[in-house]
Amino acid sequence: MTPERWQQIDKLMDSALELEASQRSVFLDQACAGDEELRREVEKLLGAHQQAGSFLGSPAVHIASKGIAQDQKPSLVGRQLGAFRIVCLLGAGGMGEVYRAQDTRLTRSVAIKVLPSHLSNDVNLRQRFEREARAVSNLNHPHICTLHDIGRQDGIDFLVMEYLEGETLAQRLEKGRLPLKQALQFAVEMASALEDAHGHGIVHRDLKPGNVMLTKAGTKLVDFGLAKLVERALPRAFIEPAQGTGVPDARATEKESLTIEGVIQGTVAYMSPEQAEGKKVDARSDIFSFGTVLYEMVTGEKAFQGDSTLSILTAILREEPRPASQVVDGLPLELERILAGCLRKDRERRWQTMAEVKIALEELKEEVKSKALVTTTTRQRGRRRALLWAVVALLILAAAGGALWLNRSTSQTPEAPLTVVPLTGYPGIELFPSFSPDGNQVSFSWNGEKQDNFDIYVKQIGSETQHRITTDPALDLNPAWSPNGRWIAFLRGLDCTSGRTAVQLISPIGGPERKLAETYSFPGEIVFGHFLAWSPDGNWLVVVDKDNSDEHSALFLLSLESGEKRRLTSPPVKLGGIGDSSPAI
Repeated sequence: MTPERWQQIDKLMDSALELEASQRSVFLDQACAGDEELRREVEKLLGAHQQAGSFLGSPAVHIASKGIAQDQKPSLVGRQLGAFRIVCLLGAGGMGEVYRAQDTRLTRSVAIKVLPSHLSNDVNLRQRFEREARAVSNLNHPHICTLHDIGRQDGIDFLVMEYLEGETLAQRLEKGRLPLKQALQFAVEMASALEDAHGHGIVHRDLKPGNVMLTKAGTKLVDFGLAKLVERALPRAFIEPAQGTGVPDARATEKESLTIEGVIQGTVAYMSPEQAEGKKVDARSDIFSFGTVLYEMVTGEKAFQGDSTLSILTAILREEPRPASQVVDGLPLELERILAGCLRKDRERRWQTMAEVKIALEELKEEVKSKALVTTTTRQRGRRRALLWAVVALLILAAAGGALWLNRSTSQTPEAPLTVVPLTGYPGIELFPSFSPDGNQVSFSWNGEKQDNFDIYVKQIGSETQHRITTDPALDLNPAWSPNGRWIAFLRGLDCTSGRTAVQLISPIGGPERKLAETYSFPGEIVFGHFLAWSPDGNWLVVVDKDNSDEHSALFLLSLESGEKRRLTSPPVKLGGIGDSSPAI
């Protein structure tokens, strides 16, 4: 097939995919203009796309499409490969076609994955195909598709895999989001499967709803076609060392990369930032992809969206997904924290192992089962209840005050002494306490047990533990809770000499941060003042800043939406001192 012919087929396929399925036949009648062979090739690609679900949404679409279009061999349906009789075509992807077959020896259905002939003739790609087989053959897990055999006959390389009946997660999500309990069950199963794969030094690299089968026995991860054997010298996160610094591992028999550094591999909407940039990946890349799948399961929306591949890649690299609780009301706050830990851009700040993610999901699953969990809805309900009781309390106090005034001359009951209730008592220094609007949590800066740096922590009132929500090596100080309880603003010291700081925004459960602006506070004195205050509507922050390094600090109004800063005060130089600080609205 000539390149011109292929380009014609490729263009028609792209155009047809933009139409509803019911409109494609009329479109092809007009576009092909009686060229039946052209129409057959396009319909062949469309059929493969339909069978493969979302697989062809990956950058491998052109490889897969060309493989089908250029592969002029007769259909394998009805043929015998070893002991396996081909029954029908199931689908096609970047690394081959998948058929349903009958095992004539054991009288069972199996799935046959065949490497297209134009790729099978490439020695390097065939070796990759064989490495995939060896990698998958090491996996024996109830939620990973089992590899039965590998073979080569008449120039055809093929894998024999477990045949799965059911639908893909992608097909299920077309009907809408999953119920929370079901989503958590599937998520735990998937996390367990990935934990096992990572334990064998295997990174899936293409985790997405189209590669998750839903069967009667639960979920099954399929298609490790983009898997990569990684160095196992650092088993905690299976980090691949920099070139030339790898530590030899006597247990590992296969170290070759299944991909080329600098080439994007995987499906765009579900790939990690390091995949999007063509960098080397490790198990934490699967954790990010897992987070995107979990987000879609519980919200029914993709975490990263766009009108084109480029816009989706930009979203993955630069934007944060909309909080799941804003998409679906009533989701557990702990689920938000788990998602945030999976979807951090910096892999050093993500969950580091799937074992950690699985444990967190199992605990959340138990909380959901026992109904002992905090959700966004219950938090809002708690605020309304607190407001109601506050009104009742005011009325009671007013009545009590009137009674007290009437009986003042005859009753001299002494007031109860005030008591001090310690909220923290950790080694080191705790600064800048800030209560959540509902009064149930407190955020503060603490230099930790090692006492080497200040980070932002959040603690539930009455709890013995706290969790850290920032981990940057710079000084993180002055947390201030937003009026709606959704955000904590804080200052990050960038240069203590000049007083340069960053105004940051983060969720109380941790996760991705948003940099709002840079400001200048007076050098070395930041820990002795209060520098942030929220407007009641949560749209503005009052910050301490300077227009230049020579003048005194003043108060500025900072817009969260646009980043605009408006000067509020202008302290006269003759006053001396440091200027204006400690705003309060």
